[in-house]
Amino acid sequence: MATGFSGGVMLWVSFVEILPKAQHALGAARGAREGAWLAVGAFFLGTLLILAIDRLVPGDENPHEVRTALEIASLGEGAAMPATARLRRTGTALAVAIAIHNFPEGLATFLAALEDPAVGGAIAIAIALHNIPEGVSVAVPIFYATGRRRAAFGWSLLSGLAEPLGAAIGFLLLGPYLTPSFMGLLFGGVAGIMVYISLDELLPTSRAFGQGHDSLYGLLAGMGTMALSLLLLMKR
Repeated sequence: MATGFSGGVMLWVSFVEILPKAQHALGAARGAREGAWLAVGAFFLGTLLILAIDRLVPGDENPHEVRTALEIASLGEGAAMPATARLRRTGTALAVAIAIHNFPEGLATFLAALEDPAVGGAIAIAIALHNIPEGVSVAVPIFYATGRRRAAFGWSLLSGLAEPLGAAIGFLLLGPYLTPSFMGLLFGGVAGIMVYISLDELLPTSRAFGQGHDSLYGLLAGMGTMALSLLLLMKR
């Protein structure tokens, strides 16, 4: 339900808040018609960016492939457990793959918070929830390979630090160029990235963990919570 909730938050805020902001900013700078085309183009460029990252990461080590942490944990049970070296390689490869995926998520959170701290906070919570199973997927094979909890925790922590790194690079490198037009393009791309992550990772993972309609309940709760928060924060 938690990953379904995260997906609902990210889908709602992408389509209802961030993409319209992109269209408004680009429309004001380039005209309504051209601005709308640019916003939609930036949205799909964002999805293509995260898709390209997915394609570059091998399927067996890709955190966006539908595979629960419980399935990874089962590698350590029974006589058929793989060699220690293979488990260590799996854990470290997962850590690197997740770090690559987390970088644009950190940038997306930074840009959203820059425009609206309330929206940025909601996105940060949603991303934090979906990072929990990712961290477990790194920690489990490392723990079974080394028997050391600190090593498992350390690799999971390093994979997550890519998100504040993405935010820091966004602040340092993009700060001087954040004109209304550029912000509009970035918002369109961020919306595309978030929708892709929701549909490709969060919702399939929610279905893999949940039972019955748990995933749908979480999705609707996330959408409703985000919609209510935006309405309550709406300026008169």
